[in-house]
Amino acid sequence: MAGKRKSLKLEDALLWYLVGLITSDGCLSSDGRHVDITAKDQNYLEALKRKIGILNKVGVKNRGERNQSYHLQISNIEFYEFLLSRGLSPRKSLILKEVMVPPTYFTDFCRGIIDGDGNIRRWTHPTNRGEQWVLRIYSAAKDFIVWLQGSIEPAFGATGRIHTEKKSGKRNDIYILKYGKMAAKRILKDCYYENATALDRKARLAQECCLSKACWTKSKTTVHLN
Repeated sequence: MAGKRKSLKLEDALLWYLVGLITSDGCLSSDGRHVDITAKDQNYLEALKRKIGILNKVGVKNRGERNQSYHLQISNIEFYEFLLSRGLSPRKSLILKEVMVPPTYFTDFCRGIIDGDGNIRRWTHPTNRGEQWVLRIYSAAKDFIVWLQGSIEPAFGATGRIHTEKKSGKRNDIYILKYGKMAAKRILKDCYYENATALDRKARLAQECCLSKACWTKSKTTVHLN
């Protein structure tokens, strides 16, 4: 990876953040070279492009439609092959399983996952009017979401549940890994550390969740880590 990291300016934290982002919201072309990252926020992709150190143009997808978004393409054979060696593949959305991530950079990987296919939401409980937070991670690959659940628990001491959602008109189910308030706080606090590469909108929500005073002193969804 030495030559590849130098050419793309990928220090370890950024590299594994990108792996997480591509795992959730990226695509490996079948040509063995190109990797595509899609996002709704054009400025985010422009900033990411500068961090990677590439000159590729940020393009528009579905121009003029309600689901208009932007995409950044990385063309690098070594980087592509590295992603394959970690467990990614073309047309991975339904067949993705385990991704081989060093424990030291699992938080960066998870931040990429959350920025890509995660949802951080604040809401008010209808009965006690208390402030609630929830973290959800979505995937169409059941094996991957089961692996992610099993990897997050020992890494963060946070327990989540997997829910299945059937989308109207869709042949495949969507799997949702859900974490309640205290578990979400623990995960987000570790993932969205100061100066970490992240989608601004989700970084702000993560900070608001972590600063929230509305919490329980005990929770069944978190455990003490030595």
